[in-house]
Amino acid sequence: MLFGYLAINRRRAVTRDEVVEALWPARAPRGAEGALRALVSRLRRVLGGDLLRGRSSLQLVLAREAWLDVEAADAAIHQAESAVQRGSWHEAWAPSHIALNVSRRTFLEGFETPWIDERRRHLDDVRLRALECWTTAGLGIGGAELADAEAAARKLIAEAPLRESGYLLLMQVLDARGNPAEAFRAYERLRKTLDEELGVTPGPGARELHARLLLREDRQSRASP
Repeated sequence: MLFGYLAINRRRAVTRDEVVEALWPARAPRGAEGALRALVSRLRRVLGGDLLRGRSSLQLVLAREAWLDVEAADAAIHQAESAVQRGSWHEAWAPSHIALNVSRRTFLEGFETPWIDERRRHLDDVRLRALECWTTAGLGIGGAELADAEAAARKLIAEAPLRESGYLLLMQVLDARGNPAEAFRAYERLRKTLDEELGVTPGPGARELHARLLLREDRQSRASP
């Protein structure tokens, strides 16, 4: 926990009081200062004094080329979302997968504190955003990528059943794959879920796509002999 806290805050020095609160958030044990000194001493023996610096405050000083997975996830999701905004689908594909793969891991598994829970919630959000980017990129690339895009959209819905973007993306992917009936089924699932859980209707994006698909299907049926 000590190493994890110093690692995610490595851009700044943290006071010993802050570290004590991070390690024992509910109630610091008697002799917490001594316990912290022992932990710091043990960590210094492992890392070396050049990496763990300070006395009254502590800072983990890693080499420039050091790689932290949680930092990589944040950088990757930013890169992926920026590429999606530009419509650069191929540029969005790889970073969306990096963000997804990192955010799937449990942050400091086996430990429970408020700051760990907060970081886990952040990574949960990164994972959902990565699934959105992956689906959107696959939809933009088209072709063989549509199958994976559909799988990503369904995963997004499974993990966040009240997140409308998952249903909207799934409808678009299914339509692009030539399955408009399945797209209608996805919309109906969204409508039913929102009604049962929140008592609301789908947002304008999903409603407008549903209406466009209905209009197109109606025109095609009328044009058929």
